[in-house]
Amino acid sequence: MASTFLLLQLVFLLTLCAGQELIASLDYGTFQGTYSQKYNITYFQKIPFAAPPIGENRFRAPQPPLPISNGTYDSTQAFDMCPQRTVNGSEDCLYLGLYSRPWDSTQPLRPVVVVFYGGAFIEGTAYFTIPPAGYPVLNVSSSNNFLFVYPNYRLNAFGFLPGAEIASSPTSDLNPGLLDQDAALRWAHKYASHFGGDPENVSIWGQSAGAGSVVAQVIANSGRTSPSLFTRALASSPFWPKTYKYDAPEAQEIYNRLVNLTGCGGTGEESLKCLKRVDVQTIREASLQISGGETYGRSSYTWAPVIDGRFLTQGLSEATRKGEVNIDVGWGMYNTHEGENFIPPGLASASNTGNPPFNSSTASFNSWLRGFLPGFSDSNIQRVEEMYPASGSSEEIKSYNTSYVRAGLIYRDIVLACPTYWTARAAHEKSYVGEYTISPATHASDTEWWNQVTLIQKSQPLIYDGFTGAFASFFQTGDPNAHKLTNGSEPGVPESWRTGEEFVIESGGCDNIKVEMLNERCGFWREVAADVPI
Repeated sequence: MASTFLLLQLVFLLTLCAGQELIASLDYGTFQGTYSQKYNITYFQKIPFAAPPIGENRFRAPQPPLPISNGTYDSTQAFDMCPQRTVNGSEDCLYLGLYSRPWDSTQPLRPVVVVFYGGAFIEGTAYFTIPPAGYPVLNVSSSNNFLFVYPNYRLNAFGFLPGAEIASSPTSDLNPGLLDQDAALRWAHKYASHFGGDPENVSIWGQSAGAGSVVAQVIANSGRTSPSLFTRALASSPFWPKTYKYDAPEAQEIYNRLVNLTGCGGTGEESLKCLKRVDVQTIREASLQISGGETYGRSSYTWAPVIDGRFLTQGLSEATRKGEVNIDVGWGMYNTHEGENFIPPGLASASNTGNPPFNSSTASFNSWLRGFLPGFSDSNIQRVEEMYPASGSSEEIKSYNTSYVRAGLIYRDIVLACPTYWTARAAHEKSYVGEYTISPATHASDTEWWNQVTLIQKSQPLIYDGFTGAFASFFQTGDPNAHKLTNGSEPGVPESWRTGEEFVIESGGCDNIKVEMLNERCGFWREVAADVPI
């Protein structure tokens, strides 16, 4: 009886999988995927898209993937994260995973969504379990059908080491973490069709540093990336910290500190040779020490993209002002209170808290402000204080009177909200801007609706359908309203450039409001961007 049952089960599974493409034959190897009956998805968890960046290839742009010569590659296995803050990771980490609803070669190709993970450019991984990240977006409606691609990219010192020594080395590159993302996009352009994806219909998406990565790809190559690798971008709370030129004093200091902390002192050329030989753990620990020392200082966080003169030729504020972007349609989301995740918690306390210590007094606020904006003149500091008064408001903060909220708004606008606003509105054809306000509306609060399967998605279908459904429609059609799931009484997503409004997600549903204060404040930050710099 048991053997008969197993045989019937095998026949059922083979019948179920008939017609699905679970084998992908690429020009450098053949890859085996699998099918989840529970979630009705075909998935490949591990596919190399570049050679391991080890030895002389450390700090170098990704190189072509190595040929798979020993049979079919099992793509239903885990892969390691790149070296990062919380765990060791491995330098052999340039893999990607992908999933979609079942597809076979008789069916039309579907839109592709390439997703970059967040983690402040110091941590994160693209490896997914089942159900995978973003599954609620695919599952919100049967009218949408696309292919998700999740690539790893290098982080912290391994992915974002600046300095003149890197720039002058023939076997090193600035911003290799961003170049990993570019390589993954080029992989999708070349190979997505083998998995049912349309290489001419690609969106990019990310949250936090993943959305900062979206911003970087949008402004890469002065908006002239060739061939065109994507046409749409969704940036969810883009973490876009200060972007210095690769050899600016602030950037060069980071290189010098890494050299000293790893024991690689010496001339520029010799120090880089040493950094390429030193143990992974030594660099990881030094990288953590550097970022930890700057959490609430002038750089806010240390490891981030730099202006390298090749891939990133100019700052975000300038690129978006000139419309030098790689997208036709852009959508940016930010959260009302998310700046508060990144400022000293002592600003909310009556007594000194933290290291360095801060408290809720005006004097302590002023100390933080000058530390955060060291390049600002007294007159510009005064302008900031007037634009963000001690008692004030924003679009969805009707009133505040604390240093903590005040500082949080300043940080939010510089690093998160204005990058959201500028990137979306620079799109060549259509732009959408949104604000997530459901308490606590801090950084990543919105992810519970679309990142992993949660109970709230079923308990509050109005928001799930209105918010996540708009994401799905955007990826499918380029228009968040084309496959609108809520009824006509619920507002859709307004075209920001045309209406001057933003899409607002509230506890009772969705709304549209005029973007006035954010528009004015982002105009100010664009004016003084060279002194931030952003």
